[in-house]
This record gives sequence, structure tokens and C-alpha cells, in this order.
Amino acid sequence: MLNGMKRLALALMMWPAAVLADCPPDPYQGPELDAVVARFPDAPDAGVALDLHNEMWRVLTDAPDQTAQDYLDAGIERLRMGDFPAARSAFDALVDYCPVYAEGYNQRAIISFLEGKYQDALPDIDSALGLLPHHLGALTGKAMTLIALGRTPEAQDILKQALALNPWLPERSLLNSPQGEEL
Repeated sequence: MLNGMKRLALALMMWPAAVLADCPPDPYQGPELDAVVARFPDAPDAGVALDLHNEMWRVLTDAPDQTAQDYLDAGIERLRMGDFPAARSAFDALVDYCPVYAEGYNQRAIISFLEGKYQDALPDIDSALGLLPHHLGALTGKAMTLIALGRTPEAQDILKQALALNPWLPERSLLNSPQGEEL
């Protein structure tokens, strides 16, 4: 824990210096992410799909440079510990430093969702999806957020988009059949 707190402190102390630094000009992860996502429909079972899921998250959490990675790692660690304010600070710094890196927005949306601030989560989710349309975490997060807001028909459309990419998603249980019954 102390190591994580030191990393967070270091990352946040670097924030003013990071403003002067530049995020890599093209951290676009689309082709690598698309290559992983394209393999989901051919997964023969849930175990293979889980391996692909883990590979997808490896791609998404591979930040464009060390500064961005430090912010991301510090924020994820604080999020896992339930320290939402510190996690949000790290993700705010990440988004400020590298506004073209989708995972900063996605992680910040997760905090808003966990805090029950569903409406606040949507702009960050939309930013992540604007950068990476096949970001399955953001797609399923958007569906769950819309459900929490009582916007179930919209959520169903988003779930269908996500399931078209990965039929193995656990969130498929949230999809209603045409008759209104859970599948």
C-alpha cells in the first residue's frame, strides 16, 4: 500500500511537469484493439473469450507513454482501494495530459458510476467511445449507466452493439428478448 501511495504522490507531483510535456501525438489503439475484438465471435468457449477479454484490457491499459502509464496505474490502484477522490485526481491528470487516450475517460466514468453519479459518467463514456468505438468496457459501462438512469431502451441498443462484437459478454444477461423477457 505504501508503494502505491508513493506512486500516486509521485504521479500527482508530476502533474505540473506533465502539462509542459506532450502526450504522444497518436496514441490510437484502434487497430490493436480491433484485432482482439475481431476474435471474440470465433471464441469456441467462455474460457477462450476470457483470455481475449484479458488481452483486450492489456491493450486498453497500455498507456501511450510512461507519464500516462503512471497516472493510469496510480488511479487504478486508488480506485481498487476505494479512494475515489485520489483516483479521480489521477484520472483528471491523465485526461489533462493525454486527452486522446480513451482509457483515462473510461476510468473516470467508472468512478462516477460507482459514486452513483450516472449522468456525470455519460460524457466520459462518450469521450472514450469517440476515441475507441470498439471499447467494450465503455460500451457495457454505457449500457449499465443508461439502465441505472431508467433509459432501458437505449441501454438495450448499446448492449446489442456490444454483443455483436463479443457474444460472450457477461452483461448479455441484461439484454431483454423482444417479448420483454430476460434471455
